[in-house]
Amino acid sequence: MIEKWLGTKTSCMLGELVQYDKELFLWLNNMGSTTWDSFWMFVTNKLSSTPIYLGLLILSYKKLGFKKTILLLMTIALLITVTDQLSNFFKYGVQRLRPCYDPDVNSLMRLVKNSCGGKFGYFSAHAANASAVAFFFVFLFRKQVKYLGIALIIWALVVAYSRVYIGVHFPLDVITGLLIGLLMSWLFTKLYIFATHKFHL
Repeated sequence: MIEKWLGTKTSCMLGELVQYDKELFLWLNNMGSTTWDSFWMFVTNKLSSTPIYLGLLILSYKKLGFKKTILLLMTIALLITVTDQLSNFFKYGVQRLRPCYDPDVNSLMRLVKNSCGGKFGYFSAHAANASAVAFFFVFLFRKQVKYLGIALIIWALVVAYSRVYIGVHFPLDVITGLLIGLLMSWLFTKLYIFATHKFHL
């Protein structure tokens, strides 16, 4: 009886959380306007982050040297690959519909993007990858480069918000993505530091 009661209570709590998430999504998504659509479509495009990646690459080379930077690039590539695949695993495991496929909200929302994307959206790979890269460099250079961490965290949050703005993810999708990215960045920063000591770089 207790286990059944706990299961019912948990189900009710999750149902309420999902409902609040949908209401928050509609509020945030409908705050948008055609004036800002092109800006947020630019932000959500992965290519828009290229200058940031190039800047981080130059910074890494100056601070770490050639060998450590090569190892860093390999670590980042592995970090993004793992985070991406984890996102795909959750999307098909949880099978939470994207807003544009959800009958509760799809007639009330703004879909800025031409296509909605895959059917399932939990959690956001865009948010997770941006968060993973941002916090990796925050952990690595937080004592060496002033204000870098703040700038990178703001960038990750803006990328995450863009997914809600254009209508392809719920807030909970991007919040989970940000947290997963944070966790993965911490793990891969530890892995990178271990590797630099292991190979005497």
